[in-house]
Amino acid sequence: MNERYNVYSTYLKERYGEKVYKLPISIPDTCPNRDGTLGTRGCAFCGSIGAGYENLPADMTIRRQIEANIAHIQPKYKANKFIAYFQNFTNTYIRPDVFRQYLIEACRPDIVGIAVATRPDCVNTTYFDIMADIKENYGVDILVEFGLQTVNYKTLQKINRGHTLAEYIDAMMMIQAYPFRNCTHVILDLPWDTMEDVVETAKIISALPTHEIKLHALYIIKNTVMADWYKAGEIQLISAEEYVDRVVTFLEYTRPDIVFQRLIGRAPKEATEFANWGMGWWKIRDMIDAELARRDTRQGAKCTYLHGKAVRKFTDY
Repeated sequence: MNERYNVYSTYLKERYGEKVYKLPISIPDTCPNRDGTLGTRGCAFCGSIGAGYENLPADMTIRRQIEANIAHIQPKYKANKFIAYFQNFTNTYIRPDVFRQYLIEACRPDIVGIAVATRPDCVNTTYFDIMADIKENYGVDILVEFGLQTVNYKTLQKINRGHTLAEYIDAMMMIQAYPFRNCTHVILDLPWDTMEDVVETAKIISALPTHEIKLHALYIIKNTVMADWYKAGEIQLISAEEYVDRVVTFLEYTRPDIVFQRLIGRAPKEATEFANWGMGWWKIRDMIDAELARRDTRQGAKCTYLHGKAVRKFTDY
């Protein structure tokens, strides 16, 4: 592992003995705040295609998507093991029998894991039982990725998530009974969140049975509610330096065993009004690494709040 935070690629190599790459998969799904159940326009920041800018069309079969992605990735990265990543929109917001069939279609000898991106209000034991059955019968690891974004319930309401913190806690409590890993997605620079919210998000995620975290900065995707606010000057974005400060602070308050899938994401320029301050994602990652070194700090450096902090003077001998 990296000496200052736990890096996902390193974890995968240690877990599987070699390089492992995620293969994005699209299915013809949607979200409850797009189909009228909770709303119709989706989250304020979410574009019309969801999050999968590198995804193949959802009308392609899963097998064909996997084959096409492997044909692109294998020669370039010399990888032989892969994770099938059901990425776009809410991948459990479909009938359970259809969900099961999609997972089965992704199982093949070179697929060592299946990752399912979803919302915390779109899972229950029915879907977890299906994933547990697939894991047992097909020998693949299961990773469930929850979109949370922030623990600030007022911000969740502003961005039209359609759920609060309670649903996330409920999902995390349910999933701990299953032999899966889980990952939480967080946007660290939502316009209404302060550094206090950053710290509290790290603390709540760390207090739950969390295995992995995926951080990214806010993209302003074209033709979204957020884009309307941005162009009208109704929201203010923080600087890249402030984002780096937030990431480093978040790392310090995060439980030291949690693995970070990423610290910054990426989105295509043509799809965005704003993304990563016009810089490559690797430059921001390097800025984060440099700030960690400058402060001589690391993941978990301030994770002192768990397991009865106030009574340690009586119990730690």
